[in-house]
Amino acid sequence: MLACRALLEHCAHARYVWNLACEQHLHWRPGRAGAPGYAAQSRQLTEARREFGWLAAGSQTVQQQALRDFAQAMANFFAGTPRRPRWRKAGVQEGFRIVGRRGGHWDVRRLSSKVGEVRVPKVGWVRFRWSRPIPESVKSFRVNRDRAGRWHVCFAVIPPPIDGPGTGAVVGVDRGVAVSAALSTGELLTVPGLRASEAGRLRRLQRRLARAAPGSNRRRRIKTAIARLKARRTDRRKDRVQKTSTDLARRFDLIRIEDLKIKNMVRSARGTMAAPGKNLRAKAGLNRSIHAAAWSRPATRLEHKAAGRVEKINPAHTSQTCHACGHCAADNRESQAVFRCRACGHVDHADVNAAKNIAVGRTVTCLPRPTDPDRPPVRGALQPLGGAVNREPQPVLSCV
Repeated sequence: MLACRALLEHCAHARYVWNLACEQHLHWRPGRAGAPGYAAQSRQLTEARREFGWLAAGSQTVQQQALRDFAQAMANFFAGTPRRPRWRKAGVQEGFRIVGRRGGHWDVRRLSSKVGEVRVPKVGWVRFRWSRPIPESVKSFRVNRDRAGRWHVCFAVIPPPIDGPGTGAVVGVDRGVAVSAALSTGELLTVPGLRASEAGRLRRLQRRLARAAPGSNRRRRIKTAIARLKARRTDRRKDRVQKTSTDLARRFDLIRIEDLKIKNMVRSARGTMAAPGKNLRAKAGLNRSIHAAAWSRPATRLEHKAAGRVEKINPAHTSQTCHACGHCAADNRESQAVFRCRACGHVDHADVNAAKNIAVGRTVTCLPRPTDPDRPPVRGALQPLGGAVNREPQPVLSCV
């Protein structure tokens, strides 16, 4: 209990220092002096620790590292990679990072097959569940607390990539909503979520939360119960993604996936006051389904575990093209799950057919004719000079 209280104090100090640095940068406007950098903020931290005893009681290593992390976050923002650093909120972004030589500021040791201890500055030895070996080259670790009240310790180690089988096997992966991932081998993978009983309990807790008084102990208990259910759902998704990506990296030498701009796909359709969006509820439901299927995580994990063996394929019309004959038409896909080619009669699961097209690296550029699906499609790529030769004659409009 004392260790938990000390860890919470470290989290509060790191959050306080981070928010002060964030406020200094948000205060900057054109014409004002530039926001202080890491060196200036470090001197200000030393003065603040000299003036405020509650801040000096905390770990200088934790507070100094919060400034380093903020400086790196700002450098990443100016480089154009992630978004601008934001304020951290109590109970949401709870955590701190320790960086230094092992054996000096911190250390870690193993007590048994499933129990280990890490020495945190000004806290002492804290036990944790030993899940995997920790290399001697580790130079930093992070401690955080999620909304469900669980503590996690993560040691910064870059694992080596997984070697392929060496057989030249190729697989295509098609991502969807009803089926989270379909492989060109015919396998259909789904990301687990909450069971029916758990989903019902979550809805009941959310209704109780709406009736609870703000700031009451009852509201705090209900929020913790909701956070535990959502954490259980997130853990199941992460576990399935990790196991699936490891299995694909071991079984196949080349993995081809769709090149999807997921950030644009889940963008809200609300629009503006002048041009409001349409079908907002349907689009919001689709966005939730995409997030529930965890589209981005498998691709990221595959790029880490199978480095250099992942190719991204343009997904245009892959779900409307027959893998057997190459005929492309919108009518080929009868429903969400059924694909029936209008030209050759080939029948397959719609997502598996798309995965097979992705596996061969097929980039489809055909434009199907909506009025006559039996006619061959128009090819719009690599047109010769003067236009495509298979284009229908167009009337010449002359101005008088």
